[in-house]
Amino acid sequence: MLCLQMKSCGTILFKVIPDAAQSSGNSQKTVFMKAMVDYCPLLDTCSPCPPAGMMFSRGELLQVVDQSDARWWQARKIISSPMKISSSPSSSSTCAGIIPSASMLRSKQRENWWSQPLQVHTCIKPLTVGGNADNIQTPADENCPATDEADSEVTDGIYLAGFRRSFRLWRRTSYRRRRQSCSSCSPDTSTLCPPYEEVALYQRPPQENHRLIILLGATRVGVNELRKNLIKLNPSSFQSPVPHTTRPMRAGEQTGREYHFITRELFEYMVCNHRFVEYGEFKGQLYGTSTDSIDDVLRRGRMCIIDVEPHSIQPLRSKKLKPFVIFIKPPAADRLRETRRNARILLSCRETREFREEDFVNLEETSRLIEEKYKQFFDFTLENNELQESCRKLYSIIKEAQEEEQWIPVSWSREEE
Repeated sequence: MLCLQMKSCGTILFKVIPDAAQSSGNSQKTVFMKAMVDYCPLLDTCSPCPPAGMMFSRGELLQVVDQSDARWWQARKIISSPMKISSSPSSSSTCAGIIPSASMLRSKQRENWWSQPLQVHTCIKPLTVGGNADNIQTPADENCPATDEADSEVTDGIYLAGFRRSFRLWRRTSYRRRRQSCSSCSPDTSTLCPPYEEVALYQRPPQENHRLIILLGATRVGVNELRKNLIKLNPSSFQSPVPHTTRPMRAGEQTGREYHFITRELFEYMVCNHRFVEYGEFKGQLYGTSTDSIDDVLRRGRMCIIDVEPHSIQPLRSKKLKPFVIFIKPPAADRLRETRRNARILLSCRETREFREEDFVNLEETSRLIEEKYKQFFDFTLENNELQESCRKLYSIIKEAQEEEQWIPVSWSREEE
């Protein structure tokens, strides 16, 4: 070392890191955390030694090996495949570096939040001339037939719920009419979220309900088709929750099969009691997916598969449901256009059209924005390259999520006091 110093010139930086063997015998507890924010030490003016700092991105798994300092911790990244994560850091981790403590990073978040310009809430809309634009119906809506024929089917004597056209049209065409709280629609809700989330390995006991499976993706990326194909493969194991609606029951329909048909008063009562994951209005009728319907599927011993908008993930992250979130992303640009060459876009009960170039651009941009803002909640990312192959991969992912060890928030695994 002395010879090396004598031959060197300029500044020499020594990076001191804890030894894995010594740290294992240390009385200080090793903690695993998921990063919920992005951090770059080279951009941090408060860092005591930026070159010794460790950069991380949201969703990455960190092993915190030293928390003796209140402001700066030492941690290493745990690197492994998304579904095969080992709790042993020796074979799947990087060298340790300096990261800000949770309190330090939280104070930086507050400073950044106060320095930002005031953001207008998206739930507040200006009045338009001629009335509320949300209540305007297109000619296609007015000419919709009374029947609500579904792309839903009966497989092995089991009805595939949640695929009626009215429900799909509400989700696709009336996003602006969905009710969201100010905290969920604000563009900067992630600004003051906890910077780290402590996690632990968890394996579902056979006697417990299955974990809720959430599929997430941009409109027209193929989430609905993947969910439907997966349920058709094994309808006795997979099921979607039966939605609620205030529209009248039609001939041939049964309550609890196509929909739970309820009064508007009961629907609004359920809204006030926060019993809907998401809900909205289409053609003057209310539609929604309730937590009661999700619980009903899980109580039957089946795996409940839902697809929701990104802002609906947070309310579902609970010890009871222990959701496993799978992000469905589009393939590369050329492959995306090839696979959607003959696909049709549902515009109304009667009208469809081909994909246009602006649809591809919007799909790619929306997927990028969803991943950029919500990737800290993703447990797995699946590229929907080809429907049948993606469906097989999705089946394997869900099987491993239910049967093998996975990282979950520590709060989900703690015993009730």
